[in-house]
This record gives sequence, structure tokens and C-alpha cells, in this order.
Amino acid sequence: MTGGNLPLFRRLPRVGFSNEPFKMTYTVVNVGRLEVFEPDSEVSPQALRQRGVIKQVSKDGVKVLGTGEVDRPLKVRAHAVSEGARAKIEAAGGSVEIIPGPKKLVRNKMKPRPAPRTPKE
Repeated sequence: MTGGNLPLFRRLPRVGFSNEPFKMTYTVVNVGRLEVFEPDSEVSPQALRQRGVIKQVSKDGVKVLGTGEVDRPLKVRAHAVSEGARAKIEAAGGSVEIIPGPKKLVRNKMKPRPAPRTPKE
């Protein structure tokens, strides 16, 4: 029969920093998927949901990426746009506007101290 003690590094819990609360997660839309819109129409996250291009908007918003081609001028309003997508949209005669996303999570481990009490006279 073989055996022995469990090594120390396997007995200790894993602790450390996790970047999960600060990770940016976007709903991704490629430029080629914007062909469902008419020329000179406004493309916003709400319009993308109404047309069925995306199912839902993630916690950080919508990001437009440059895969595909766009052949009509569109007014794109998104939370983030890649450089390639911006170049393709503006080359087709459209415009890009960055809309602000939700408020960023601030990591603050220390709570402010309560105000000192003053004695009542």
C-alpha cells in the first residue's frame, strides 16, 4: 500500500486577485450584419434589438467590429467601435458616435469613517 501526506500546496486554498468584476463584456456586432438597415438610418443598440441582429445588450454595451462590408451610409451609435469598423463606415459615407456606457465599477475596500459625534449640551 502506497500513500503519504497531501502536499502543502494542494492543501492551501487558492487566493488572489480576480479580474472578473472589472472585465469588459460587449455584445459584438460585425459591420456586415448592418446590411438590414436602410441608407441614412440610425443604428443604435435599441434598433439592433428591434431588427433581430442581437438578442440582448450585455452589461457594457455594444461593440461594432470590422468583419464584412458596408455599402450604404449609416449613422452608427454604439458603446465601442473598432478602428477597422470606423474606417469602413466612414468610407461608405456614414458617421460613428460613441455613446457612454454604464458607470464603471470602482474598487474601494475602505469605507469612509463616520462623522465624530459631538456631545449635546
